Amino acid sequence: MSILQRLIYSVWYFRKPPWDTGISPPELLAFLNAHPPGRALDMGCGTGTNCIAMARYGWQVTGIDYALPAILSARRKARQAGFQIDLQVGDVLCSVFPERSINLILDMGCFHHLDHTQKQLYRDNLKRWLAHQGFFMLYGFLKSETDPNSIGIDQQDLTALCEQFELIDRQDGSDRIGRASTWLNFRRTT
Repeated sequence: MSILQRLIYSVWYFRKPPWDTGISPPELLAFLNAHPPGRALDMGCGTGTNCIAMARYGWQVTGIDYALPAILSARRKARQAGFQIDLQVGDVLCSVFPERSINLILDMGCFHHLDHTQKQLYRDNLKRWLAHQGFFMLYGFLKSETDPNSIGIDQQDLTALCEQFELIDRQDGSDRIGRASTWLNFRRTT
């Protein structure tokens, strides 16, 4: 993502961005209900809605986003909710976390904005950070077959992720304005 794109996303947080619904998705809540807590990382956490949801379920949570206004809002919301959440301004491609230390990595809208080179670095980080039997939950837009310049997850991305992790669930659908999207749940088995 370019510096201009990052600036545009940061400016959105001075208002209410359309993607910031303030509601955790049912897919995440179902996962939290079905799995014991551990250490979680929300990549591209925005204003921290999902970080707070995970903390409510007993998870030790880190959230990272490059938009300072989003992190400031997330810190305020976490404090008001009474949770200690590690909320960092940073880039998911450059961040450092202990190897194989994270039990759940959540990404709702970060991966699909990256180019193929950045996606490779992202996948390398996933493999480095995700614990054995850890889970990676990914929500993103599917790349348009008619617009080669569109953002999204394509077959090459899916193949590369499935080479590194076990795909345990896929749910295709669309977002609120009709763009094709998918929920992908992976587990690290090696």
